[in-house]
Order: sequence, then structure tokens, then C-alpha cells
Amino acid sequence: MKKTKTFYWIFTGLLAAFMTMSAIPDAISTQQAIDIVSTHLGYPIYIIPFLGIAKLLAVIAILVPGFPRLKEWAYAGLVFDLTGAAYSSISVGDPFSGWVFVLLPLGVLACSYIFYHKLQKNGKQKTIQDVNLSGYNVA
Repeated sequence: MKKTKTFYWIFTGLLAAFMTMSAIPDAISTQQAIDIVSTHLGYPIYIIPFLGIAKLLAVIAILVPGFPRLKEWAYAGLVFDLTGAAYSSISVGDPFSGWVFVLLPLGVLACSYIFYHKLQKNGKQKTIQDVNLSGYNVA
């Protein structure tokens, strides 16, 4: 359980750091974000702060304890964001080096998600064992 929790926090911390660093320029609509998202990829400028705020909210949802359903949606939203970024980059003809940057965060996200579910599974099993040990019938 301790290894699982350690790996979960390593991957989740990396994911939070990456997504926060990519969300802040979007949320405040820096010129670099406008150049990439609007000029290069062709999306309207008004979508940039929306994406930034959505990423920041997803990071908060993943880091705050509890709220398992909200965490599931946050993980899904980040997958949509990262795969959408890769697809958009491929669609405008960027070379492999232009969109490969998405593979690492997607891998980190997958690891965070897997270890999150391992922790959830271990937590439920522990709760059932605690109830059994205290003399109550679980069935």
C-alpha cells in the first residue's frame, strides 16, 4: 500500500506540475499561447482562457482528497485535452517532434489514473477487513 501511494503521488505530482505549467499561459492568454493555439492551430482566441481554466480546475479536482466521480471527470478532461492537442498538431502538419511532447504527459496521466484506482481498491479492501475484524458480518 505504501509503494502504491508513493507512486500515485509521484505521478500525480508530475501530472499536476505539467498541466499547471501549460494551463497558466492559457488562462491569462499570453502571446505565446495565442501564437500556438490561435495562429498556428487555428482555434479562436476566446477558447484559450477557457482551456486554461478548465485544466486548472481539473488539476485541483485531482489533487483534492475525496470526490471520486469528479476525479474521474477531471482525468477524462485531461485526456481529451492532451489527445486533442496531439490531434490538432498532427492535423496542421507538424512533424513528429512537434506533437511527441504529448506522449509523456499522457503516460504520466495514465500512471496517475492507474495508481489512483489501485489506492481506491486497496482502501475498499482495508475497510472490509476492518469491519470483519471488529466482529460485524459484512454479508
